[in-house]
Amino acid sequence: MNILHPTHTAYSTGFYSDPGRDYSVRLLLGYCGSGAADAGEVLRTIDTVGAGHQRDWYEAWHRVGRRLAADADAGAARGHRISAAFAHLRAATYLSEAFDALDGIADDAERMPVFAEHRAAWEKFVDDGPFVGRRLTIPYEDTTLPGWFLSPGDAGDEPRPTLVVVNGSDGSVSGLWSSAAHGALRRGYRVVMFDGPGQQSMLFEHGVTFRPDWEAVLTPVTDTVLGLTGVDPRRLAVYGISQAGYWVPRALAFEHRYAAAVVDPGVVEVQTSWLDNIGGTLGKKLAQGKYADFDSMMSIGMKASKATKRMWDWRARPYGSGSYSDTMRAVAEYTLTDDVAARIATPVLITAPEDEQFWPGQSERLAAMLGDRATLIAFTAAEGASGHCEPMARALTEQRMFDRLDEMLAHASGADADAYADADPGAAGVAAG
Repeated sequence: MNILHPTHTAYSTGFYSDPGRDYSVRLLLGYCGSGAADAGEVLRTIDTVGAGHQRDWYEAWHRVGRRLAADADAGAARGHRISAAFAHLRAATYLSEAFDALDGIADDAERMPVFAEHRAAWEKFVDDGPFVGRRLTIPYEDTTLPGWFLSPGDAGDEPRPTLVVVNGSDGSVSGLWSSAAHGALRRGYRVVMFDGPGQQSMLFEHGVTFRPDWEAVLTPVTDTVLGLTGVDPRRLAVYGISQAGYWVPRALAFEHRYAAAVVDPGVVEVQTSWLDNIGGTLGKKLAQGKYADFDSMMSIGMKASKATKRMWDWRARPYGSGSYSDTMRAVAEYTLTDDVAARIATPVLITAPEDEQFWPGQSERLAAMLGDRATLIAFTAAEGASGHCEPMARALTEQRMFDRLDEMLAHASGADADAYADADPGAAGVAAG
């Protein structure tokens, strides 16, 4: 079993033979264009770790994250706001990598202070970044969700296109900045980011788990967004990365206030990435409803590999506690059916990277379900843009995604796309540091 690690890395030679660690490096290098990482820092850090143990990986990223946070604090005290902001952003990225590395090898008493360091660095970036930042408290059932409302420095109260950014299953908020927020701000959009159920602070600090009916999340978020000054309700878009490639389409079947959406990539059945990794024999036990047999076989397999057990626990935690078969049955609920997809009225852009290793072929499946409401955007290995969420081709992804999104929002509002598309980065007040 190779639970929920990418099963291959066909897109290049790679940095590590371990596919999970290799993918982490690719993500970090992809963050460089938005200022959330620096190539030299990433490459030097992995040089110091080599093929080291998971704790070595943790210590290396924790060390560089703490160093940058201290440098940023010192710079901020001397009035170097922008330099401090982006040093804090990079610190947030590396501290998140350190936090993730501790999963399965440390308890929450050791892990949660690292998460707090990550979030503190992120919040200082929000305070000092080259945009107008505001924190949001979003009502959600009997609690609230934390969020951030970021606007270009020159926006004032002018109605602007606004992008709501939805995270995946385990991405950090600094990673979400790199995925779409940075590119949106450069083009004059306002941006809303938030932690949903099962994501980041909601999971780790409050124990709130995932839910398949994401409309129960996106609708209160949208209510809050439309109450914010400067949001143009005619030019409202939503972006979802990784597992949000399921959540966003699911929510759009019931939430119809969005003029456009992007999913990166499309996801129809979340469970396929789990089933592919557990193998046919175990999958057959599940299909037959032989849950006791499944749990027994899984327990034996987990005892044989601590790394596999650690990965399972990490991936299963957001779905709630229970047996192995309970988790698999919970994951099976995250499926977009034809009848639900038929209710989606919003035009949807769908990225389709070659060598998608988690949900291969599902972008195309989603596009087929949506028909003329979908636009498929292909990314290839020849472009250096293959793999889940195009990790090392974020500039190209941003280019193709926003070119189409600008046009879609202009059409929805009846405006000239040139009135706001491709805004000058300096005028928008956003740079990479």
